[in-house]
Amino acid sequence: MSQIFGPVPSRRLGFSLGVDVIPFKTCSLDCVYCQLGRTTNKTVKRKEYIAADSILREIEKIIIHKKNQKIDYITFSGSGEPTLNIRIGDIIEKIKKITPIPVAVLTNGTLLYSPRLQEELQHADLIIPSLDAPDEETFKKINRPYPSLTLDKVIGGLQSFSQKFKGKIWLEIMLVKKINDSPEQIEKMAQIINEIKLDKIQLNTPVRPPAEEFAHPVSLSFLKKAQSILGERCEIIPGFKKFQQRLYRKDIEETILTIVKRRPVTLNDLSRSLGIHQNEAIKYIQALQEKNLINFRTYNKKRYYYSA
Repeated sequence: MSQIFGPVPSRRLGFSLGVDVIPFKTCSLDCVYCQLGRTTNKTVKRKEYIAADSILREIEKIIIHKKNQKIDYITFSGSGEPTLNIRIGDIIEKIKKITPIPVAVLTNGTLLYSPRLQEELQHADLIIPSLDAPDEETFKKINRPYPSLTLDKVIGGLQSFSQKFKGKIWLEIMLVKKINDSPEQIEKMAQIINEIKLDKIQLNTPVRPPAEEFAHPVSLSFLKKAQSILGERCEIIPGFKKFQQRLYRKDIEETILTIVKRRPVTLNDLSRSLGIHQNEAIKYIQALQEKNLINFRTYNKKRYYYSA
């Protein structure tokens, strides 16, 4: 399956061409709110999980093929933690040589303590790391990290990287009801964030079905309260109201509806059947859920989608 997907509409980045450099659910965390489900390969080992040369060939072809299509960012995101790919720096550097489109990296930030990784990311235009916890107990509860990772290590990495990076840094905070949403926790987050050099703080809450059913979103009123505590750099991530018509293919929507009418299927089943990336498939699933055309249920720790 292709490692490049989109461009897909992003609530933060406009129309984003996604680059997936990691196998599905290979990550240093196992966040309770992850829209792709539970992590199946929790690791901090960096290696060339997917060949850099094949990714670059594919990117070059797609940029030529989609030259008349709006692409606001080339974004490293996808199925797992992109900074686990030890060739990420080479890939970014070569992308910058073939296109002026800015490069963004969505990362959980857990590996930014590494001087080597800090250097590799210098060619990117925008880094969006995340930080969801003000203390070790909350970190373990919401992010379920690889055993060697501590919150102090993660915060130290964010602080040192932010002092060296010449591009923009937008820090994302995912707020989950009854886990990291007390005013005291937000106040403590504000103190931590003051030690990190940032351009923006972005508040988010789960909007798609999470890995764990207990990971509920907070209210808009609480997001606004947290925003006021975190200060003027803080914004609430807006909803992306609808797909632009030329990017949203009705035939894919209709195919999904046909599939789920026959039998319940997982996200992986759908992406394989459609020949598209999981991150692209989930955009269609969300749109169909908003129209009340499909539902999901969890069985044996897997999420199955079926016709409403």
